[in-house]
Amino acid sequence: MVSQFSNVGLKRENLNAQVAREIAVKILSGDIPEGALLPSEPILCEQMGVSRTVFRESLKMLYSKGMIESKPKVGTRVKCKTNWNFLDVQLLEWMIGIETTEDIYVQFLELRKAIEPQACALSAERATKEHRIEFANIFQRMCAIAENFDHDEWIEVDAQFHRMIFISTGNSFYVPFGNVLVAMFKWFFLFSSKDGGVCLSEHRAIYDAIMAGDSNKAYQASMELMKEDKHRLSV
Repeated sequence: MVSQFSNVGLKRENLNAQVAREIAVKILSGDIPEGALLPSEPILCEQMGVSRTVFRESLKMLYSKGMIESKPKVGTRVKCKTNWNFLDVQLLEWMIGIETTEDIYVQFLELRKAIEPQACALSAERATKEHRIEFANIFQRMCAIAENFDHDEWIEVDAQFHRMIFISTGNSFYVPFGNVLVAMFKWFFLFSSKDGGVCLSEHRAIYDAIMAGDSNKAYQASMELMKEDKHRLSV
């Protein structure tokens, strides 16, 4: 049974987005599983304290992200996650703080394996003086936070580190990944560093290789960081 929805109507600000987020979080967390029907419109409108107009506009947001579908005389059903647009910035932001099934973390790690090691290699070859200064600042903060571990601060600085990898490639097609995936990085790192694991030595190897301009070592160091057992995932 789906847990009770919050009454977002009391907040009276940007209700469409709040309703969409409330439903999306339950889908992303598995509280409403793939293939399940959402509670009926009257029930949800009453629980969430919103009008049918607001509710329907909110569903349009979820339709656009491939998360739900509606059929006459059937209702609104959660679509298979293979249809969800995981590169939608708003969906990524909704995922922050949510732990979901392990396969989604594995799939994101697979994406990173496909693109991030090469981004590290390009960064080692092309990072400008300004990029290297920013890398140095970020890595110094990582070392300080790791020594006196603060989970929230680590999530922020770790995301900055990986975003900087993409930014410093000098490749116009890699740069957007650094920007779009920031929210996804934070979501992933919330899970992977939950028990205090920060893989500082692996980050140091990437940092040292980039600063030394060694693309092969940067690539290999990135692949080392991508191993499943370093992220609380099954090998």
